[in-house]
Amino acid sequence: MTDDWTGIAELEHRVYGPKGLSEGREVLESRASASPETCFVLTAGHQIAGYVLAMPYPEGQYPDLTEPEGAGCTSRNLHLHDLAIAAAFRGSGLARRLLEHLIATARSRDYDRISLVAVAGSATFWSANGFQPNPDIAPPASYGEKAVYMSMAT
Repeated sequence: MTDDWTGIAELEHRVYGPKGLSEGREVLESRASASPETCFVLTAGHQIAGYVLAMPYPEGQYPDLTEPEGAGCTSRNLHLHDLAIAAAFRGSGLARRLLEHLIATARSRDYDRISLVAVAGSATFWSANGFQPNPDIAPPASYGEKAVYMSMAT
């Protein structure tokens, strides 16, 4: 990760704030602390271009958006909680690069699956990248009305 938590929190707020999904710096830091080896930041010069936060989480479960993470859990499922790309870098393939790096990391660390909650209509992007919806798992309203729990085998 990086020590620029102010920059990460600002990017997260720009991306997720308008959707009512911004979690704030303390919560973001707690997620990265739960599994620093599966959280990454891409920079362009001194600017944060994007980041991904992922942590082991039991399959079918997901973080509470209002609560910091406690102690990390042991699971063979890696939950991709947050992927954000700065507006100036969207459409450049950085999201795919971060996702490919996360998948390679998951495989090297023997995770069986990667899960996520697609928010704000992003399920199409995740489907195009190998994730399948699981309609039996309904995320809470705090994730937004279009939230879809999805996963893929590694």
